[in-house]
Amino acid sequence: MPTSATPVIELHDAYIMQDVNTVLQKVTFTLEKGEFAYLVGRTGSGKSSLLKTLYADLPLPAGSGTVAGFPLPKLSSSDKVPFLRRKLGIIFQDFQLLFDRSVADNLLFVLNATGWSGKARKQQRISEVLMRVGLANAASKMPHQLSGGEQQRVVIARALLNEPLLLLADEPTGNLDPDVADSIMRLFVEINNAGTAVLMATHNYQLIRQYPRRVLKCEQGQLLDSAIAPFELAL
Repeated sequence: MPTSATPVIELHDAYIMQDVNTVLQKVTFTLEKGEFAYLVGRTGSGKSSLLKTLYADLPLPAGSGTVAGFPLPKLSSSDKVPFLRRKLGIIFQDFQLLFDRSVADNLLFVLNATGWSGKARKQQRISEVLMRVGLANAASKMPHQLSGGEQQRVVIARALLNEPLLLLADEPTGNLDPDVADSIMRLFVEINNAGTAVLMATHNYQLIRQYPRRVLKCEQGQLLDSAIAPFELAL
């Protein structure tokens, strides 16, 4: 398992594929424990494919990489993918909540799937993460009774259940109006300040200007890194 000095993401000359197409090549970067970085680029430039590779939904066909201490090239044909994902929080733009059950039961589903035991312990953890995201009174509500921003907070709570080393967020504010997006962004900053690393794909350059951090940009098959060579973000 990683130590405090081990990057949570480390890729070297990695090739990112989507189906049979190479979308990014020779990707080399690290994300340190507790670091926050944005991932930007045009639609189709490879952002989502890179994130999917990091949580082992897509294989890493060439190059080397580790995420949360797990070597990516060895994961595609192994049974260790669930163990990697317990170290990660994955946040999607389209929420992917289960609409036939309450907020608490959505979270309970994840705890059961990741091996938690003890009814009281699970209830306590659900209460903790809902309080963390400002939804302490939402446990019994159904997802359709919540606003879009509240649903995204449930998704973030779900991602925090296993105290991840790293949050991977794919356009988490893409479907939200500006004020709600800002409140979600402030929540990500709080989570990051508490020690969780964050890699967030986004098109929202206003948030990047308001909350400046390192930026990784997918462009013409390459991954540019503002920490190495600063670049201008298109308006």
